[in-house]
Amino acid sequence: MMIQGPSLSTSFAQLKAGGGINAVEGRMQQLEMMIKAVEGNRQQTPISFKAQLNQAAHQPTFTSTLHGVVTDQIPGGAPVPPRFPVSSTATMSKSMRERMAVLQPHITEYSQKYGVDSALVNAVIRQESGFNPNAVSKAGAQGLMQLMPATAKGLGVTNSLDPIQNLDGGIRYLKSKLDMYNGNVPLALASYNAGSGAVKKYNGIPPYKETQNYVKSILTAYLKEKA
Repeated sequence: MMIQGPSLSTSFAQLKAGGGINAVEGRMQQLEMMIKAVEGNRQQTPISFKAQLNQAAHQPTFTSTLHGVVTDQIPGGAPVPPRFPVSSTATMSKSMRERMAVLQPHITEYSQKYGVDSALVNAVIRQESGFNPNAVSKAGAQGLMQLMPATAKGLGVTNSLDPIQNLDGGIRYLKSKLDMYNGNVPLALASYNAGSGAVKKYNGIPPYKETQNYVKSILTAYLKEKA
C-alpha cells in the first residue's frame, strides 16, 4: 500500500533547498490529509517498496531516492505521543547515546548476518526501548526490541533481557516481517507493531493511531540516520 507522491528522481539538493529533514516532516504533515486516498487505493497493486529500492540502488542519487520512496509510503492519521520520543542522535540523552554506542557493534553484526539495514534496526530499537536492554512494557514485551514472551519462545530466545539474545531474535523477527511483505518497510513495521493479522484484515497499515504513529516515527528516525 503506497500513497503516490513526488517522483523517485527527487534530488537531495532539492531536499536541502527545501529545508532538509524539515521538508520531509512537512511532507508528512501534508500526508495527514491524504488518508482517504489511502483507503481508496487499497485495491491497487503498485510496484513494491523492495523493487523501488532495487531500482534506486542503481541510480547515482540513491540516498535522495530513498527519501522519496519512504516518505511517499508514510500513512496518514493524527499523531499521538510515541512510547519513547524519537529524536536525532544529536538530541538523544547522554545515557541513550552511551547505550547505543555500546550496542552498535552487535546491532551491526546481527543486521549484516540477517540482511537488514542497521539504520532501520536502530530506528526500531530507539522507538521500542530507547536502547534500554531492561525495558519491559505493561503488556509484557521485553528488552531492546520488545519481544513478547510467546514470540521470544518461537525465536529460541530464552532470556529477552539478554541484549545479545534479544538482538539476535529481534532482528530475525524483523527480517521475517520484511520477507513477509516483500521488502515493504511500512507494512513490515505495521506488522511488527500490530501483527500480521491486522495488516491482512485492513489490506495495509491498520487505522490504529498507535500503529500509524509507530510507523511514521520509525521512518522519520530512519531518514534522519540515512541523511
